[in-house]
Amino acid sequence: MKILDFLNNKLEMWICVILMSGLVLSFQVIMRYVFHSSLGWSEELARYMFVWLVFIGISYGAKVMRHIKIDAFLYLFPKFMRPYIVILGDVLSLVFAIAAIYLGWGMVQTQLMIGQLSPAMRIPMWIVYMAPIVGFGLASIRLIQGIIYHIKHLKDGEPDPNAEFDQ
Repeated sequence: MKILDFLNNKLEMWICVILMSGLVLSFQVIMRYVFHSSLGWSEELARYMFVWLVFIGISYGAKVMRHIKIDAFLYLFPKFMRPYIVILGDVLSLVFAIAAIYLGWGMVQTQLMIGQLSPAMRIPMWIVYMAPIVGFGLASIRLIQGIIYHIKHLKDGEPDPNAEFDQ
């Protein structure tokens, strides 16, 4: 059960910590500031790590219920409607995430057909193009968890749109 707890509670955070640490401690920084030179592949690696960090960060934002929304808009509605508006917002975010996964899969299929490699590191580009699929896939799971959480807590009255759910 500890593995499931880790996956449910800490997965995205640790992936983001590892990627951010890799960006900060990258060879590019060391090469530029210590040896006054740069490596092409380290810049490319940093760029791809940043892309993955952004998409995994989307999932983490959905988990802690800090994904893009306008809280001020929520307070324009009467109190009795606010829990339903929060759920509607999560459902719309889920629809967007599923659409992003679908479109991302088309891009990955194209990269698999073409067989394009990155210029410096020579890694298959489909690995880079998998970032939106993985990020929005994890975000979809988190959004579904959030919708379930909000439905279970409908009777609690006005929702805290920024509450972190606990599954």
